[in-house]
Amino acid sequence: MSSDRQTLETLLAKEEIRELALLYSRGVDRKDPQLLRSLYTDDATDTHGDAFDGSAKEYVDFLERSFPHIRYSGHHICNHLISVEGDLGEGEVYVLAYHVIPDRQGGWVEDLIAVRYIDRYRKQSGRWRFSKRVVTFDMRTVRPCQRPPGEAPDASKDPSYTELSSRLFARDPRGRGGSSL
Repeated sequence: MSSDRQTLETLLAKEEIRELALLYSRGVDRKDPQLLRSLYTDDATDTHGDAFDGSAKEYVDFLERSFPHIRYSGHHICNHLISVEGDLGEGEVYVLAYHVIPDRQGGWVEDLIAVRYIDRYRKQSGRWRFSKRVVTFDMRTVRPCQRPPGEAPDASKDPSYTELSSRLFARDPRGRGGSSL
């Protein structure tokens, strides 16, 4: 393979992996377990700090049970460094994660975390997916907050599902054929 072709394939792989990380944030923030399940290899594992350690399937099940209790979730990707060799890759993603969640005493807290995802990626069935995630919390601030006004937003009715028509934004994971590239 020519050097130019290899460079182009590496750049495309890196962009698909960046999109994978963005889709993970979207899946958590829009409370979309079907999307999240589509982002991992069949044998993937996820270690989320001291909150969870197991298979990716079990992790998404864990998240799905948590979704009804999360008032707001926002994962904001900062730096993303990626290395690719063939159909394997690895990377480190810096994220600022902000949540409004119950405090288990009838109140609410803001939970701000400086997160790093230490990832291994593998191309499976023509798509890049997470094969292993290890999550490190570099800094965490939890502080009380007032009860948010009104009803909790319904993530399934987010306007991005009705206003954006490409398969990348579809709620049904079968509408996602992989990268938008």
